[in-house]
Amino acid sequence: MSKITAAITAVGGYVPEDVLTNKMLEEMVDTTDEWITTRTGIKERRILKDPKKGTSYLAIQAAKELIRKANLDPKEIDLVIMGTATPDMPVASTGVHVATQIGATNAFSYDLQAACSSFLYGMSTAAAYIESGRYKKVMVIGADKMSSIIDYTDRTTCIIFGDGAGAVLMEPNTEGLGLQDEILRSDSIGRDSLNIEAGGSLIPPTEETVAKKLHFVRQDGKTVFKFAVSNMAGVSEQIMKRNNLTNEDVDWLVAHQANKRIIDATANRMHLHDENKVLMNIERYGNTTSATLPLLLSDYEKKFKKGDNLIFASFGGGFTWGAAYLKWAYNS
Repeated sequence: MSKITAAITAVGGYVPEDVLTNKMLEEMVDTTDEWITTRTGIKERRILKDPKKGTSYLAIQAAKELIRKANLDPKEIDLVIMGTATPDMPVASTGVHVATQIGATNAFSYDLQAACSSFLYGMSTAAAYIESGRYKKVMVIGADKMSSIIDYTDRTTCIIFGDGAGAVLMEPNTEGLGLQDEILRSDSIGRDSLNIEAGGSLIPPTEETVAKKLHFVRQDGKTVFKFAVSNMAGVSEQIMKRNNLTNEDVDWLVAHQANKRIIDATANRMHLHDENKVLMNIERYGNTTSATLPLLLSDYEKKFKKGDNLIFASFGGGFTWGAAYLKWAYNS
């Protein structure tokens, strides 16, 4: 019997209509379009402005696009893994709501939170379920409404983040395609460098925490940048060596879209000198946290060919990071 691997068989993506440009941010905080572009590579980001819509709305739209494109009966989905750092609410699972709303009535679902690495961790988890032989169709969604936790008077964060969602369907494969290898890591050394201080069990919400703006994302940009460059590039290089891949063997780098300089550093460590192999949409979307990797897949799906070698790389708060090696399973 052939070994079962977990392959991506369909993708979907969604970003809101409203655009927040660097020029608009110039009117909100002390910054310039040139400063933002030079240091991050971001020109604009999408914002879900409707206060009655949360992360689940973004996820539902991405999942519905996948279902439409794949002509998939949602009742066939066994599991929905919801990667997000901005759930609709603290207790009731966002993934459960998403699964119900897309008609995945035979699926179970839960949320997975590993900051910007949530989708990568979710892919790994989905692969384990599929390789066990118990499940056939697992949807992994990465979605975040980052605008809901951003202080738009804080220029260290408001220039970076945007809202969006992406989804993939993973299914069993016996051709040797799909997820080949992964290196996932975490270290709480970054616990205080990128976080939301209040709102959890350690510092529950009070009038004082709200007044002090402790429910917004804060980060030590220099520390996060240093660790991201070192660790994301490091595991990407390591997974290539472990699988005897040269830069010629790698067809695409699917890297977390946090900062263009971090992506460039990762590509350099991998000796990917062909810029066409390095996928980017950070200029248009900014950092959509859990959604960056699946949004790249959605935007560039038509370029992928069956058998292409993809290297995924991510880094997130906590710190969490990792890389994965996947063989693409279909021609668009």
